[in-house]
Amino acid sequence: MAIEIQWVGDDASLAQHCAAWRALPYVALDTEFMRVDTFYPIAGLVQVSEGERAYLIDPLLISDWTPFAELLQDPQVVKVLHACSEDLEVFHRLTGSLPSPLFDTQLAAGYLNIGFSMGYSRLVQSVLDIELPKGETRSDWLQRPLSDTQVSYAAEDVVHLAVIYRHLKDKLSADKYQWVIEDGAELVCQMRREVPPELAYREAKLAWKLSRQQLAVLRALCAWRERQARARNQPRNRVLRENSLWPLARTQPDNLVSLARIEDMHPRTVRQDGEFLLQLIRDAAATPASEWPEALPEPLPLEATGLLKKLRSIGLREGERLDIAPELMMRKKTLEALLKSGYPNGPYQLPESLKGWRRELMGQALLDCLAGAGESA
Repeated sequence: MAIEIQWVGDDASLAQHCAAWRALPYVALDTEFMRVDTFYPIAGLVQVSEGERAYLIDPLLISDWTPFAELLQDPQVVKVLHACSEDLEVFHRLTGSLPSPLFDTQLAAGYLNIGFSMGYSRLVQSVLDIELPKGETRSDWLQRPLSDTQVSYAAEDVVHLAVIYRHLKDKLSADKYQWVIEDGAELVCQMRREVPPELAYREAKLAWKLSRQQLAVLRALCAWRERQARARNQPRNRVLRENSLWPLARTQPDNLVSLARIEDMHPRTVRQDGEFLLQLIRDAAATPASEWPEALPEPLPLEATGLLKKLRSIGLREGERLDIAPELMMRKKTLEALLKSGYPNGPYQLPESLKGWRRELMGQALLDCLAGAGESA
């Protein structure tokens, strides 16, 4: 399809367009970026559309992103994106700002029970009956000039996104529309809630199996890995592979030969950082017991599986009643956090991650289910 394209390649032009976009009720946004061997995404293109034309902003030519940041933060303009977690990173990196209010079309499709976690091509096919060309998502978006195929791909994507927004918005009830906006706000909050490097060890695989002294070593390794990934602008696994963390903390090697034998340990890491890692492990292992992290809770036992299914069924029933994709109702992590708050005998507390309409509609039913399970045990 022929789409009118306008290039935005200087600060004055961007400021002028942003002023015009802020007079609109919504804008569709998309990004193309590279992230092959970097920690942070590198923006190659930013696309904007109101549904009529595609505006392609060249981030390699823009030095002042202030007007765009103001557009992102304008409460009167809905920002429409699809499966936007990486786009949010790009915006935050470029502008220091995040979009609000945010309408994610992938979430909206779930609220309309069209499908859960739908890819963009499938959503366009389902809603607009248009088959998008494939093959440009992994191309080089930092090359200049961009190919005609790349330009066409980027322009089509964002124009269709604006049209999809109108279709979905018309079908959503007022409640569901507000819930999509609430979930969008939560995505933005999650992006802002950066885990401090010192707490990264809590997310490491099998960390719960380690003693408190071993956790002190794991904490030091994970914090160093996180800081180095950011400082070097390299993926975490390039600094130190995920699968090496647990055996390093458990066995605490004291020489380069032992270090090199650690599971999944890359020879480059041994050469580049081996001596430093050995010293880091020695220092962390010598941490006074009073400063060791608390032991991490074990995963729920197999016996809790039945209870987890009962809790999930509450979400499934409510999803059926509301005609919402069942996967969108309650995250497994939320239900596990609820169970861990009092398993096996209670009392239980609703976790912070259960909030908004989900807490309002299902919170009490979940607690009642657990209370009933306790009485029948």
